Amino acid sequence: MRVIVALGGNALLQRGEKPDAENQIENVRTAVKTLARVAAQHELIITHGNGPQVGVLAVESAGDPNLTKSYPFDTLGAETQGMIGYWLLQALQNALPGRQVLSMVTQTLVSVTDPAFENPTKFVGQVYSQAEAEKLARENGWTVRPDGQYWRRVVPSPMPQRVVETRLIRKAMRDGVTVVAAGGGGIPVIRDEDGRLRGVEAVIDKDLTAALLAEALECDAFLILTDVPRVMKDFGTPQQTEIAHTTPHELRSIDFPAGSMGPKVDAVCRFVETTGDMAAIGKLDQAVEILAGTAGTIVTPNATWPLASTL
Repeated sequence: MRVIVALGGNALLQRGEKPDAENQIENVRTAVKTLARVAAQHELIITHGNGPQVGVLAVESAGDPNLTKSYPFDTLGAETQGMIGYWLLQALQNALPGRQVLSMVTQTLVSVTDPAFENPTKFVGQVYSQAEAEKLARENGWTVRPDGQYWRRVVPSPMPQRVVETRLIRKAMRDGVTVVAAGGGGIPVIRDEDGRLRGVEAVIDKDLTAALLAEALECDAFLILTDVPRVMKDFGTPQQTEIAHTTPHELRSIDFPAGSMGPKVDAVCRFVETTGDMAAIGKLDQAVEILAGTAGTIVTPNATWPLASTL
């Protein structure tokens, strides 16, 4: 079976941890213990988040006195793809002796006419007071907005259209290679008036890109692995309940927070609706059990559709 896994931020940075390389490398090693169990049984493609890492580098770049202009977000995305991809690559090679593993820096094509460019909404980086945020916005040309009681920088988050290197990923998989790709949703690029690729200031939702790639690679299962065991209905209320097995129709009838579970739910629904295959959201350390249908929130076209364990 061909499986694509989208790792949430918990795989690299636990809540409350400082973004030190040592912490993140240790968390990657822990994550790979589970991923290695999946790779032992299935073809595996791994995607990952990079939000905290991009945020750190963006602040460093903006405050570097040796730079006349801070690095753009497409370049920061490439930097973090290389960094996190290296950590995953080495940990997977150590956990899967004899298995070929490839970490790819990949670009994701977006439309230059996407309305997201006119309405930046994706929060990135650290939080500030309103006065600090507005000062940084003036100095660096940022757009800032309130995020709860704090303020943060926002950038456009256009819809992914295609992972540019999809054919290369498919070729590597045919050769039995475990692939790490599309980190952070991929480096956002457009085609200019001459048809050439060019990076843009944006951040693409990693789960939507993973769903798009899963469809293009004809994956049998799409897993979003995070720090919650299951999707919760009425989360945070006395009526909250775990959702074990559901359908896109049922999930779309529930209102989920736009900044957390909402994009994940949208991504799994899109994949299931388009392909008719299985998707799931659950805890990283339960990936094998999720594929067996005994953990996580399993999403299939209808309530009687076979789980991944029977495919």
